[in-house]
Amino acid sequence: MTTFTDAADTWNRRFAGAGEHYLFGRAPNAWLQTHAAWPAGARVLCVADGEGRNSVWLAQQGLLVDAFDIAEVGVQKARALATDAGVAVNYSVADVDGWPWPVAHYDGVAAIFVQFADPDMRTRLFVRLQQCLKPGGVLLLQGYTPRQLEFRTGGPGQIEHLYTEALLREAFAGMDIVTLEDYEADIREGNGHHGRSALIGLVARKR
Repeated sequence: MTTFTDAADTWNRRFAGAGEHYLFGRAPNAWLQTHAAWPAGARVLCVADGEGRNSVWLAQQGLLVDAFDIAEVGVQKARALATDAGVAVNYSVADVDGWPWPVAHYDGVAAIFVQFADPDMRTRLFVRLQQCLKPGGVLLLQGYTPRQLEFRTGGPGQIEHLYTEALLREAFAGMDIVTLEDYEADIREGNGHHGRSALIGLVARKR
């Protein structure tokens, strides 16, 4: 179980503990890879991007990518991954409340496993995800559902941090929900996420 009393310290230690390897691997998240359909040149934000697997892949698709994470070690590894891939990503070290969140600025936002957020922070985060999108902009989000507590193959292990379909429908009621899928899958994302997992994925467009 991951605890988040000091999120920066927790994630710095986890990313550093992986050494030269990447805790969640170098490959992009499958939900993101399947559903990302932004045209080349679109501006996309990766939230809590960790070691950069998702932001680097998006940049490889010709997108203009901003990304932030609370863990300086993660951002250092993300920058190295981007350099290895020969792409440019605008990285910042910041937490959810410290990131500037420009209004109506992005064509897309990727929020993949950002389940460090307790309910109060999650409410603030979900509002900001919507505000920073341009009209017509698309949010791609993936997380774990409460059934993940049975699988124990990744995630925070705290039920209040997990997502349900009802929670996401309520939080994003002001957007057009294109896809909302509650499902199980076998995933292998480095050593951080591996095995049978209880997942939920959202694709939503800002009106």
